[in-house]
Amino acid sequence: MNQELLRIVDNIARDKNIDKESIFVDLEEAMVSAVRKHFGDPDSEIVVNIDRSTGKVVAFRDEQPIDIRRLGRIPAQTAKQVMIQKIRADERDSIYSEFAQRKGQLISGAVVRYEGGTLIVNLDHWTEGFMPKGEQIMGQTHRPGERVRCLILDVKETASQIKIILSRTHPDFIRRLFESEVPEIAEGIIEIRALAREAGYRSKVAVTSYDDKVDPVGACVGVRGSRIKNIVDELGGEKIDIVRWNDSSQVLVANALMPAKVSEIALCFELGRATVVVDEDQLSLAIGKHGQNVRLAARLTGWDIDILTPEEYNLGIERLASCVKAVEGADDILVDKLIALGIISVLDIDDVGPEPLVSELGLDMDFAVRLVEAAGAEAKALAAESDRKQAEKELAQQTQTRDVLNEDVQE
Repeated sequence: MNQELLRIVDNIARDKNIDKESIFVDLEEAMVSAVRKHFGDPDSEIVVNIDRSTGKVVAFRDEQPIDIRRLGRIPAQTAKQVMIQKIRADERDSIYSEFAQRKGQLISGAVVRYEGGTLIVNLDHWTEGFMPKGEQIMGQTHRPGERVRCLILDVKETASQIKIILSRTHPDFIRRLFESEVPEIAEGIIEIRALAREAGYRSKVAVTSYDDKVDPVGACVGVRGSRIKNIVDELGGEKIDIVRWNDSSQVLVANALMPAKVSEIALCFELGRATVVVDEDQLSLAIGKHGQNVRLAARLTGWDIDILTPEEYNLGIERLASCVKAVEGADDILVDKLIALGIISVLDIDDVGPEPLVSELGLDMDFAVRLVEAAGAEAKALAAESDRKQAEKELAQQTQTRDVLNEDVQE
C-alpha cells in the first residue's frame, strides 16, 4: 500500500502540475481531519507523518500511536473531501502561477465552443482559456477542434476558478507573431519601436535595426514576402504596413503615411500637431479608407496629423500672413518665424496662446496678446464663413431634391 500511495502522489503531481511536497502536506492534513472526526475531540493534539521515500504513515493522538487504517468509513470520507478540496486549491494555485508568468506571451490551443459570444479554448488537458467577443478579430469564426494562436492577456483568480483571458486583437499579439516569425527580432537585432493596430483591418509596425548590415523592413517581409505572409494568414488577411523607424519626427511621419508620398511637413511641438502637405492625387491615399491610414499613422508616431493639399496649405499661410501683418509691429520675418514653429494658420495661433510666442520667439507679452487676439477674431470670422457656406450648400441640396420631386410629380 505504501508504494501505491507514492505512485498515486506521483501521478497527481504529474497530471495536475502540483508540487509533490504540497500533496504530501495535503494528505497529512486530511488524515488529521479524519482522526479528529473519529475521536470527536477538537482539543486533542494529533500528528500524522508520511515518509516521503517509503510512503509509510504514522499517526499520534496526544503522543500515543494510533492505527489510521482502523478509523472507519466516515473519517475516511472526511479525509477524502478534505483532500479533494486541497488538491483543487493547489491546482488553482499551480495554474495561476504558471499562466501569470506567461502573461503577454503567445499560446496555442484547440477551440472548444462558443458561450454567449465568448470563445472557449482548451490550452492543455486541464485548463481552458476565455476569449471575449471584444478580443476576437471581427469577421473571423473558429470551428471546434481548430487550433488557434492567441495572446495571454490577463490571468484572474476567482473564488471557483482561474480565468485566463485570451486576445487576438491586442497590438502585442502582432508583436509576438513578429517575434516568432522573424528571428532577428527575437535575437534583438531588429526592434519594433512602435505599433498601431485596428484589428481585422490594418496595422502599422515601425521597426529599426541595430546592425547596419540588416535591413529591418526586408527582414520582416522575408524572401518573397514569406514571413509577412505567415503573419497576415494568421490574422485572416489583415493588412500590415512595415514602417522604417526614424528618430526625426518629420521623416517618421512621412514613413508612417506610406504608401502616400508627402510633399512637405510642418511640426508644431506646442500643439503636438504635424501638418502634412500632399498632392491632390495622393490625398485619398494619405487619408486612407474611412481615414484609417492617417489615423494609424497618428497613433504610431504620437503626432496629431492634419492632411492638406498645397492649395489649402498656401491659403492658410496667406491668411496667417495677412492677419499677422495687420497687427502693428509685425512683419514678414515674424511670419517666417511662426511658420518655422509649425504655426501655419490663424487657428494655430489662437490654440497656442501668447506664452509660447514669448518664450520661443522672444516677443513682448503685450504684443503677443494682441497677436493672439487678432488671430482669434480672424478664426471666428473663418468659422462664420464656413458655417455660411455649409448652410448654403445644404439649402442648395434641399432645393435640388425638391425640384426633382416636383418633376416626378408632374410626370
